[in-house]
This record gives sequence, structure tokens and C-alpha cells, in this order.
Amino acid sequence: MDRKLSSADKFDLQQNYRRFLKYQEQFTLANDAFKDARASRVWIAGLIMLLFALASDFFLGASAALFGLYFYRIVLAWFHSSQAEEGREHMERWFAGKGLKFQGRVLYYRDDEMLARPIDPFDDMVYD
Repeated sequence: MDRKLSSADKFDLQQNYRRFLKYQEQFTLANDAFKDARASRVWIAGLIMLLFALASDFFLGASAALFGLYFYRIVLAWFHSSQAEEGREHMERWFAGKGLKFQGRVLYYRDDEMLARPIDPFDDMVYD
């Protein structure tokens, strides 16, 4: 028995599928930026300058600037990552309300445990 999606939901399904893919891509990019920000070794230069800060206010300011830069990049990358993840989760909930689920970037019916029948929301044959 072939299951069909409602043709009234066709436009919404296609648009939300595109949105999900956009959020998925944004999440991947933002998560990579977050990892890069955390892996940055700017804080080491800030720590070295902090050692020289005992002799000069300039080094104290430079050290504070480097620590500020390090934590600013981490917070900004985390913020973008969490926004993209929130949008992606919103789209997943919308599709779950329609009886569908995502496995990676591929759409399936929620009860398709074997993931044997992927759904292409742009194929007219899946709509009644």
C-alpha cells in the first residue's frame, strides 16, 4: 500500500523542506566555526602578555583585548550555532506533526523503521 501526502500540504512541505536544508547547512557551518573558535590559541598570547603586564599597562590592555577576542568569538559562534539548531528543531517538529521524520537530510515517514522508502517532497507521485 502506497502512502500519499495531502496535496493541500504540498507547498508547505516543499518550502519547509528547503528551510530545513538551509538550517541544516547553517548549523553545520556555525558548528564548525564554534569548533574553530574554541581551538584558537589566542588565549595563549594573552597569557604571555599577562606575564609582561606587571611592568606595563599596555601589556595589560593587550592581554585583556586578546582574552576578549577569544571569548567574543566563542560566544558569537555559539550563538549562531544555537540559532541554527533551534530553527532546525522547529522544522523537525513541524514535519513530525505531519507524520514525517528526517534522517540526515532525507525525509521518511515516521513509522518507516527500516528507512526503506525515502520521500522526495518535490515528486508529484507522493501526493494524492
